[in-house]
Amino acid sequence: MKRKKWLKIGIGLFVILLIIDIVASFYFYQLAIDRNKKEFLQGNEDLEVSAETMEVLLEGDWRTWVDQQDFSEWTMTSNDGLELKGYYLEAEKPSNKVVVMAHGYLGNAMDMGLFGQYYYEQKGYNIFTADARGHGASEGDYIGFGWHDRLDYLDWIDQIIAKYGKDTEIILHGVSMGAATVLMTAGEELPDNVKAVIADSPYTSVYDLFAYQMDRMFHLPSVPFLPSTSVVAKMRAGYSLQEASALDQVKKADVPILYIHGESDTFVPTNMSEKLYENTKSDAELMTVENANHGEPFVVAKEKYINKLNAFLSQYTDWQ
Repeated sequence: MKRKKWLKIGIGLFVILLIIDIVASFYFYQLAIDRNKKEFLQGNEDLEVSAETMEVLLEGDWRTWVDQQDFSEWTMTSNDGLELKGYYLEAEKPSNKVVVMAHGYLGNAMDMGLFGQYYYEQKGYNIFTADARGHGASEGDYIGFGWHDRLDYLDWIDQIIAKYGKDTEIILHGVSMGAATVLMTAGEELPDNVKAVIADSPYTSVYDLFAYQMDRMFHLPSVPFLPSTSVVAKMRAGYSLQEASALDQVKKADVPILYIHGESDTFVPTNMSEKLYENTKSDAELMTVENANHGEPFVVAKEKYINKLNAFLSQYTDWQ
């Protein structure tokens, strides 16, 4: 009788824990992946930046510059039927060089104007940026964290080449989620037109990022919550947290990659870029920036950033 009693108790506890895990899985999906307001990030200490950086990000002259530009609005239907929006700005003087930029989590295409202004004004390049699925004016009821977006960027690249010619040369430049996006894109079969990738503050995989944040924000272990959340993501968004891996993609990359990461980044730890760099199949370089939190390197050390960018492009491309 005692054995049956303990068996019933054990089964009961298992069922309770299973229910908790299922409820938590849907909660974490809704929290991070579902398209909605992300109030949980408000007041997150890991995203705090210096007052100087905040002023540049919110009120920098680059925002006025973006508002004054006459971007051409492009529309594309993704392979799964979403209407996506992209924005192209032709250089003032004819150029066959295009910088394709990818924004971060909860951002939008025009956030990349911080970098676009430099490429456009100082280098004379054409620039293109897009609202990722689930962001800005693009459709989508979930956030792809770069995985499905990599296929969208392949399509955007094809559109650019089709419109501007086979001699078009392209570099990809992304920040945070956008950096993971361009790295995931780099692992696909790219046209020879794509010459280099710039990845600023990327994560190794969505699973690794969530595991890190689950521990840091909620003090919870990744198991059993992340595997079950991954199942929910697969059912509702069409991808698992494990398969959405920039690390696996760079192991297949043929295009040169420059990694940039803040040494004080506590939202996406610097060691993720280090791991990506160590596992990249193609030629790669890594630059870290002192006293820079997540996404801060360009603001904190702009001259160092630009010098490294130009040296990298000069080494691996004919871009001047």
